[in-house]
Amino acid sequence: MIAVTVLLALFAALANASASVLQRRAAVQETDRGGGSGPGILRRIPQLLRRRSWLAGTAMLVLSGLLQAGALATGSLSLVQPLLAAELLFTLAVGSVVFRRRPDARTWLAFVALAGGLALFLLAAAPSAGRDTARPGAWLLGGGGVLGAVALLWLAARPVRGACRAMLLGLASALCFATTAALMKEAVGRLADGPAAMLGHWSPYATGAAGLVAFVLLQGALAAGPLTASQPALTLGDALGSVILGWVLFAETIQLGLRMLPEAAGVALIGAGSIGLAHAPSVGGEWDTGDAAARPGSTPAVPRTPRR
Repeated sequence: MIAVTVLLALFAALANASASVLQRRAAVQETDRGGGSGPGILRRIPQLLRRRSWLAGTAMLVLSGLLQAGALATGSLSLVQPLLAAELLFTLAVGSVVFRRRPDARTWLAFVALAGGLALFLLAAAPSAGRDTARPGAWLLGGGGVLGAVALLWLAARPVRGACRAMLLGLASALCFATTAALMKEAVGRLADGPAAMLGHWSPYATGAAGLVAFVLLQGALAAGPLTASQPALTLGDALGSVILGWVLFAETIQLGLRMLPEAAGVALIGAGSIGLAHAPSVGGEWDTGDAAARPGSTPAVPRTPRR
């Protein structure tokens, strides 16, 4: 059964990475046509609907959710979440094929550090199961905190452009995805009292609303800047946000004591990866705006030497 869980989680990570790459490709194509010069996030959706790569990315996003649900149904959260960190590495691998350009070595090292640090932290923390449903007052604290954080990130992203905007919107989207998962857990936890009890509660409808907001913010992040800026924020924000919401809402706890040593090592790796990525040339936006992302028939872009 562990083998099934591992395979499902890795396929979910691959599907999620493929979704980001394909939708980033569509966003760059639309920008090349002038679609990125003015329209906001919502007004871009009808334009993106005409892009096959965007539709394929949306299908992969749905598939990823189903695979992740299957993995969580057959294994524990502490096993599945670290495996999903492989999404960072899959993003570079899939992106290298789609954009026909390999990221630089510094980007690969930074992504390895981020993925390894996240996996190490989650494996050492091993969050406990906690309650099936949250107390009403806990949602006021957890939901209000996420709402405030997302609003601040969105406001901070408005005046900036490029990688910084992609990172901020990616983090906002990640927090919404983590909230969507928490709301889904709340809804499923009430299924023990029957379908009527679940459908009569507000959580299933809030799940759909949070998921829609997360999806819209994701499109903004993918259109704003390179995947090397948005994808780490998405993966790290979703995983760490889920741990925090699990503690606030469902009384899930992480392991302390001697486990704090590998947890600290994981955090240090995440920090080192973040610093390395900030200085990587690919964050400038050249890697994922190449040949495959351009209009059909265009000349492949030639990588430029980064300025020192």
